Amino acid sequence: MCAGDRPESLAEICTARCLRNLGGTMCRTSAEGSLSLSGGVFLPSEICDRLLNTYVELVLTDSTFQKHDGFFTLFSDPYSTRLKRVQLRNDVVRDRDLEAIAKQDLIELHLIYCNKLTSGSLKTLTHFRHTLVSLSLYGCSNIFRRRGLNTQALDDQGNPSRRAEPDFTFQGFDRLRLLNLGGLALPVDVEALLHPLPTLVSLDLSGIRIPRAKFLLQWKDTLASLVLYNVELSEEHIHTIVKLSNLRHLDISRENQRSFSFKLSRNTLTGIVQDLSHLVSLDISCNVIVDDCIVSQPISHIEPSDSSIFPFRDLKRPLQFLGLYDTSLCNLTHIPAYKVTGTRNEDQILNAIEAYTELRPEVAHRAINHLFDIARIQHCSQLIRALQLVIAALKFHKYNKNIQVTGSAALFYLTNTEYRTNQSVRLRREVIQVVLNGMEEYQEVTVQRNCCLTLCNFSIPEELEFQYLRVNQLLLRILEPAWQDESIQRIAVHLCNALVCQVDNDHKEAVGKMGFVTTMLNLIQKKLQDKMCDQVMEFSWSALWNITDETPDNCEMFLDSKGMSLFLQCLETFPDKQELHRNMLGLLGNVAEVKALRPQLLTPQFITVFSNLLDSKADGIEVSYNACGVLSHIMFDGPEVWTVEESCRDEVMDRMRAAIRSWDVNSRRNINYRSFEPILRLLPQSIAPVSQYWATWALYNLVFVYPDKYCPLLIREGGMALLQGVLEMDTSQAETKDMARKVMEYCRNFREEPMDTTK
Repeated sequence: MCAGDRPESLAEICTARCLRNLGGTMCRTSAEGSLSLSGGVFLPSEICDRLLNTYVELVLTDSTFQKHDGFFTLFSDPYSTRLKRVQLRNDVVRDRDLEAIAKQDLIELHLIYCNKLTSGSLKTLTHFRHTLVSLSLYGCSNIFRRRGLNTQALDDQGNPSRRAEPDFTFQGFDRLRLLNLGGLALPVDVEALLHPLPTLVSLDLSGIRIPRAKFLLQWKDTLASLVLYNVELSEEHIHTIVKLSNLRHLDISRENQRSFSFKLSRNTLTGIVQDLSHLVSLDISCNVIVDDCIVSQPISHIEPSDSSIFPFRDLKRPLQFLGLYDTSLCNLTHIPAYKVTGTRNEDQILNAIEAYTELRPEVAHRAINHLFDIARIQHCSQLIRALQLVIAALKFHKYNKNIQVTGSAALFYLTNTEYRTNQSVRLRREVIQVVLNGMEEYQEVTVQRNCCLTLCNFSIPEELEFQYLRVNQLLLRILEPAWQDESIQRIAVHLCNALVCQVDNDHKEAVGKMGFVTTMLNLIQKKLQDKMCDQVMEFSWSALWNITDETPDNCEMFLDSKGMSLFLQCLETFPDKQELHRNMLGLLGNVAEVKALRPQLLTPQFITVFSNLLDSKADGIEVSYNACGVLSHIMFDGPEVWTVEESCRDEVMDRMRAAIRSWDVNSRRNINYRSFEPILRLLPQSIAPVSQYWATWALYNLVFVYPDKYCPLLIREGGMALLQGVLEMDTSQAETKDMARKVMEYCRNFREEPMDTTK
């Protein structure tokens, strides 16, 4: 099993299956389209919790998942469904959704960045007051905003005063032990709000203004965890904090060093360590540390008494976690903690991403940027962990541009050839999904470029096939605007070309209906206007060549979209571009294979062009070969359809024979046949011996130069019997029969050759 290849559990598979097929599994749909549980269904909390939390995850991370407006009402009846632990985030949940589950006896309710929730949801929260043990309202910035006020009172500093909804109180939340009010952004009267909660064990007040810290002492005997991230601290705050003697986790970190004036001195840190003797976790990231905290002599072991950070020498034991990100202390030789966040090495950086991703994207994105530098310049030794952490960050912060830019850049380097070994299929698919999420959400140039480049690290189309239509749709959307960045355009066209190469016809037809053909032709038209034949021009023709292969509908789209006019213009404007000519003639060979479309090629202008290209030496024999292939299919329709008075059919056939005789049968080819059917259909006929001649030469060349690939294909598709027929036909040319015998001989020898079992 590859690293990171933990298979999905049966519970995960069943949950996703039910959510993607609610009507066929556990629900019924009314005539109005509303959902309700099927009769007789009872779901325990273990299942209900998983269903609801997975639903939120799918809505946020999977664009193909269908969101249901009435989904939360499925859990409105506590007699048929039981919810205990609910985690909701971003804009998935609204007031009515929370109200729908108001009768449930929730133990945990975590609401993170739920900005659609208003103060109306505060009333709903009171329904859970008798059972709720853990509550998070992190980043729900509108939930304490007072409604219906066009004017606001001013506080002592003349700022708008927004206090908590006057009707809401935590009175009666007697079981509440863990409370997170961080990131609310609006000033609330925290002291009054929290007064009815005498037994809190964990409190997060990140980003909230706390003018007076003494109210924290009401939890002096109970509080084990206190988070004051991005809180403006003072000596008074520190004096209060160190009196909370039962604290095991303290977080006084910041977003950056510039926003706050308070500095951590040696005495301050010493006081924290000495007075909070039960601490196992401390985070002081992004604080300005006064230099007198550092001990100069290097120490190599982990005992606190030998710490390079002087105040930490008073620790009784190493900390389980120590946050030192963006501080001078993370660069020291000995830090008395088992897990440290910082920027000194890969381990510290990965710890930082892990610790800060969920609630501190502003810090996490900087840590991911450090990881990007490691993957790009040095070497990432914890590849699987790094990938999993970046994927998690991109999933959690789908709407955060900074995370998407740095995360997609890191993924490009973490998925390249150097790191590919041992990456599991499941892990690589997760990378593809978050990359497509980024492409879907952001039209910004940097994100689009990073995502497209990352997709280039995968085997195409094989590894992208599970998201085939989606990735094509996103790439075509990128290519639509004429103003698109040149580098992104080039990468996107390359990806489009690779995606339609070596896939079945159903895939090609589906992509054609998305507008693939017209998008490529629009790119070609723009390049013609600019008189520029670059990679975008060549890749566009190559993509059209691939998508029209054995796909008549796409061939017809090409003709209907004035593709032949662009072909002639390109031929005239860029007469010396050999690869361009090869791609265009390959495409026209596909068009010529469709009998119903051949009359559109039978014009004096086109016949003259194809005839002249028989003499081309561009790209070896490829242009001449493809031009002859087009004419061979036209000749196959017989003399009665030849309506071109300006060109004699016999003269054109003579030129075809001369061209075929000039080709070297040893020529290596820039072409890839998935089937010989279009060639084989030209063999059993006498109406155009030159077409039979071209088809036999094509088979001769391919089985001679690439026997391992093409001998089995010819045998499998019944080519031997058709070649035998050529030998028996009086109308077949002597040269044609000679080549047919050699092809059959090669294939017999290939089939009869004993298998080498030593390899």
